[in-house]
Amino acid sequence: MHRRLVLYNDKRVRVNRNITSPQVRLIDMHGTMLGIKPLIEAVTMAKGSGLDLVEISPGANPPVCKVMDFSKFLYEKEKQDRENRKKQKAGVLKEIRLNPRIASHDLQTKIKHIEEFLKEHNKVRVTVVFRGRENQHRNLGEEILMAIKDNLSSVGIVEGRPSMMGNRMSIMLAPVHGKPVAAPAKPAAAKPAVPAAQKAPAPAPKPAEQPAPAPKPEQAPGA
Repeated sequence: MHRRLVLYNDKRVRVNRNITSPQVRLIDMHGTMLGIKPLIEAVTMAKGSGLDLVEISPGANPPVCKVMDFSKFLYEKEKQDRENRKKQKAGVLKEIRLNPRIASHDLQTKIKHIEEFLKEHNKVRVTVVFRGRENQHRNLGEEILMAIKDNLSSVGIVEGRPSMMGNRMSIMLAPVHGKPVAAPAKPAAAKPAVPAAQKAPAPAPKPAEQPAPAPKPEQAPGA
């Protein structure tokens, strides 16, 4: 239960017997104000509950102390601080610049960087910069931007068509905030073949037509 001074938020926090005031204004583990108590009584109370006595307002007279699980308190505060820092960073506009002659493996590296930015909830402007004669092949820039769009469709959505400004062609990618990625459509199941026994019987062949009998010759009179 004996603790040294703990550094929290660049301030030294006194815990348990490191509290120097002989009396403290005590708050129990439920948040109930118990009034002014001798330090030894407050520390004994915290120890009996398996908790710590933490000085939360050292400037008060006497200082305000609270009974709590200080290790858990530090863990929760650090977790909250990380979440706050993450929220502060979210929404930052990043920019990636490319050359229209970029090699395939370099393009894949750039795509990975863009994916990381999008997963951190940042928007990303992807720009292809044309120089000199490269301006005659602006279709290459659009092909590169469309390839990036297709590769990142699961984590980012393109806001509008590629835009041209001067010698630069750009698209803006926004993160997909929890939007489920549509699963590819399943091919239609083939209909099962009908067994031969269940197939309708073939129609019986029609009988061949018999030739009509030849007419009998007429007899001459008096024969």
